Amino acid sequence: MGDTIRIGTRRSQLALWQAEHVAQLLRQKGVQAELVAIETKGDKILDRSLSKIGSKGVFTEELEAMLRSGDIHLAVHSAKDVPSTLPDDLELIAFSERETAYDVLVSRQKNLSLQTPLRVGTSSTRRRALIRRFFPHWEVVDIRGNLQTRLRKMDEGLCDALLLAYAGVHRMGYDTLIVHRFDLETFTPPVGQGALAIEAHKELAPALRQVVIEAVNHAPTAHCLHAERAFLARLQGGCSVPVFGHAFHEGGQVTLLGGIVSLDGQKLIQDRIAVGNAPAEAGTLLAERLLQAGAGDILKEIKAQL
Repeated sequence: MGDTIRIGTRRSQLALWQAEHVAQLLRQKGVQAELVAIETKGDKILDRSLSKIGSKGVFTEELEAMLRSGDIHLAVHSAKDVPSTLPDDLELIAFSERETAYDVLVSRQKNLSLQTPLRVGTSSTRRRALIRRFFPHWEVVDIRGNLQTRLRKMDEGLCDALLLAYAGVHRMGYDTLIVHRFDLETFTPPVGQGALAIEAHKELAPALRQVVIEAVNHAPTAHCLHAERAFLARLQGGCSVPVFGHAFHEGGQVTLLGGIVSLDGQKLIQDRIAVGNAPAEAGTLLAERLLQAGAGDILKEIKAQL
């Protein structure tokens, strides 16, 4: 394939690492690839929470416009940033092999105790709600920006620790700052955490589409994410709604764990389901179960508060 594939990405160091990872996978298949980096709305507006700037697509809209214009062939996203429903003319064609998906507490202070009052930085509504449930003695400090910006703000004294995804911390080489790893059952991650999603226009040349799938798509990860994204779509959760879902392989089968927590952390509903060979149907079914158990009331309450 003679043409160079143009890969659109956000400009942060982590996003560039992720897009370069995809470019390398394509180059291993003999395909030329180059990065096209931009700043998205979510990168530019850092003085407001995601829920206040209209969270649906704040990290993806500009890249989607470039897919339509033909300026790029592919857009590489953190899968957790991609809204559960896409525009009709675009599609996700591949998911990279998932990094470990749990959340971690990061700090320069090595002897932190989770039982003591801490000021913990996060921009996530889900993490804020789970902190209020499991660590009510912590003070939540709203900190947005890329990973390096957040670390700088922590070093300037805005907080004692940051609550982050392990995947980003690991990819950026900050493993030595991890002081605690949260288990997936208690602090269940958002849908898609740890994986990369490759978005393309539906009119992408079939031969190019196929080579991207062969180079990048990790079938076990894709199977899990189809279940997670169907779960999220049925619950109509977004970045500003503390819905969480994580599918994982255990004992020869895939299990989807999903739930929702109220903003104050007082109400939490979660359940699990065996995914089987129909991941989207399993995700939808788990969401229906949660709605029957009262998730709809929590969603209404959250949307009224936001």
